[in-house]
Amino acid sequence: MTIPQINFREPKVLVRAGLGVLLFANLVAATFSFHLFGDSPAALDADLTSARAGFRAAQGRLKTSRALIENMQISREQGDKFLKDYMTSRRITFSTIGTEINKVAETAGMKVGTLNYGLDSIENSGGLDTLTITAGFEGGYSQLMKFVNLLDRSPRFLLIESLQVAPLPKGDVLSTVVKLNTFLKDDKEGAL
Repeated sequence: MTIPQINFREPKVLVRAGLGVLLFANLVAATFSFHLFGDSPAALDADLTSARAGFRAAQGRLKTSRALIENMQISREQGDKFLKDYMTSRRITFSTIGTEINKVAETAGMKVGTLNYGLDSIENSGGLDTLTITAGFEGGYSQLMKFVNLLDRSPRFLLIESLQVAPLPKGDVLSTVVKLNTFLKDDKEGAL
């Protein structure tokens, strides 16, 4: 069997080749116009709407994250300011706190007894310790109230953990034992 020879110069062959190319082009155009392989305009519109909603949600999360970061920075600054203003350096703690307690007691008219100190480390606090001061005082009820109010307004961060009051046989004199807590920050320059 012999294969017939095709002569590409014959008009019949050229017309058939041209019709074949046009048929192929029409099939390709029909495929794209009926969206057989791509998305339809409705699907593209839905994708665009979904992408816009995702973008708005991402913008909202970004705005929330920025606000959180800003709040964290403000909190860090306020925490550092609080530590600077109210935490006593370990180097000067005993003299500063002792002087403050004696000054408050003297202003209130209380007689100061003994001061005992105890120091405990606070775990995972970045160098903070708790100083517990147990102090004995003698004075009247009004003097005790003034003492407590002055302690409350002290520039030092002194917390009253407990207050024990007992009358003395000397009339209206009260024996008072106050347990105070304060916090110390670690100093790089020196230790206790």
